[in-house]
Amino acid sequence: MLTLAGHPLAVPILQGGMGVGVSLGGLAGAVAACGGMGCISTADTGFREPDFLKKPFDANLRALKKEICRAKELAHGAGMIAVNAMVATRQYAQAVQAAAEAGADAVISGAGLPLDLPGLVGRSDVALAPIVSSARAARLICRTWARHYHRAPDFIVIEGCRAGGHLGFAEQDLLDGTCQSLDEILPEVLAVVRPYAEEAGREIPVFVAGGIYTGGDMAHFTAQGAAGVQMATRFIATYECDASQGYKDVLIAAKEEDVRIIHSPVGMPGRALATPLVKQLEAGLRLPPRHCSACIKTCVPSQIPYCITHALIQAVEGNVEEGLFFCGANVGRLDCMMHVSELMDEVTREWRKHQ
Repeated sequence: MLTLAGHPLAVPILQGGMGVGVSLGGLAGAVAACGGMGCISTADTGFREPDFLKKPFDANLRALKKEICRAKELAHGAGMIAVNAMVATRQYAQAVQAAAEAGADAVISGAGLPLDLPGLVGRSDVALAPIVSSARAARLICRTWARHYHRAPDFIVIEGCRAGGHLGFAEQDLLDGTCQSLDEILPEVLAVVRPYAEEAGREIPVFVAGGIYTGGDMAHFTAQGAAGVQMATRFIATYECDASQGYKDVLIAAKEEDVRIIHSPVGMPGRALATPLVKQLEAGLRLPPRHCSACIKTCVPSQIPYCITHALIQAVEGNVEEGLFFCGANVGRLDCMMHVSELMDEVTREWRKHQ
């Protein structure tokens, strides 16, 4: 059994963090209850709080702590509860610190290089993990953490080019299909982390994400040295997912040809469905923000083509016209609703069968 910063992880499946409001305490707690790692997104967690429009920072931190406590209660002591914190957000440091205070077992950080993450969490009982898309990024993070904080990652997540949401690849490479595959990136990252693991006197487990759909996929990568996998899109079509049924229905009805690579105001490319919003953006239309919650560090409201916070909130509430529906490359394979326990059982059973 894996142990991450002192926390046992019986099932090496991580549920990917999905914002805004897609993965909160309900989904994360259900995944952890099955022995996996449930993950709450820190992206505008407080969007349903009554004071969100006036005091988004206060609302977000309050809601984040509530969702972590909710997830812990639902987990009944099993698995692990993590948060996914985007480096690109203005509230990054405060969200990470609030999560640690609220009892999160792990912090997973991407959408930028989390070079200062250990400095934000000065505790060894909170597992810290960067999300990387290349060996180069893994090397830079490991070197920086070792030099400035004398700490190695507790685990690493490699997010491949078939993942949903924001992607750590060049937009043109995604469009051209020339990105490195997970099969190519995994051995390179394993080689990078090996000396840091030896120095730390422990393993640095590496999980892979992006296009993982079955237990057979999981077995393929664990045979190559991965400790486990991270999955996100499949968890959306579960009854415990915190998104509205309208959101889930849109993804279940989607076909492979409905998927697009878009440019996000975060400054990164992303994978999403070709809903009316995306089609308007493809046609060159600009949808000026109606309100700004100051979510992204680099965002200039007068210049961005649309407000990603508004679009993601509309999506999670099931508004097909105005919503941005992030998804992984395998979204066309979703065809029915499941309980989290059924999904976890299916994947782990197939994984063990193929080992």
